[in-house]
Amino acid sequence: MPTQRERDEAEIRRQVGMIAEGLQAKDAEILKKLYATDIVSFDIEPPLQSVGVEAKLKNWAPVFTFFESVNYEVRELTLTVGDDVAFGHAFARLSGTLKDGTAMSGMWVRGTYCFRKTEGAWLIAHDQVSVPFDVTSGEGVVGLEP
Repeated sequence: MPTQRERDEAEIRRQVGMIAEGLQAKDAEILKKLYATDIVSFDIEPPLQSVGVEAKLKNWAPVFTFFESVNYEVRELTLTVGDDVAFGHAFARLSGTLKDGTAMSGMWVRGTYCFRKTEGAWLIAHDQVSVPFDVTSGEGVVGLEP
């Protein structure tokens, strides 16, 4: 019989997997259910931060607009789970085919997820996405793979 912590970790892993499902289906309602209403997001694109679930969904909107088909892959998800908070990190890549038919292989990014258990449900309360930074050129390094 799994412990509560094991059940919670399995649920959080399912939640992260639902990000891919929501993106691949281009369904903002699936994504909306994953985030706390007051999420603070430090996404890969401007602004420096987005606050609230509607702002987070606005960051995902270009995926729905520009892509005909979407793939989202998460690798090496590592979690630490407490009673009502959890955090994790992983590598993620968004790829697919643009509406003009151009195939995009995407780039690997680093993602950090912070979860809060609210009324029995694990929701993403904070996330951060980044790429390594080359201090000599002042640019992000986007060709790395996990």
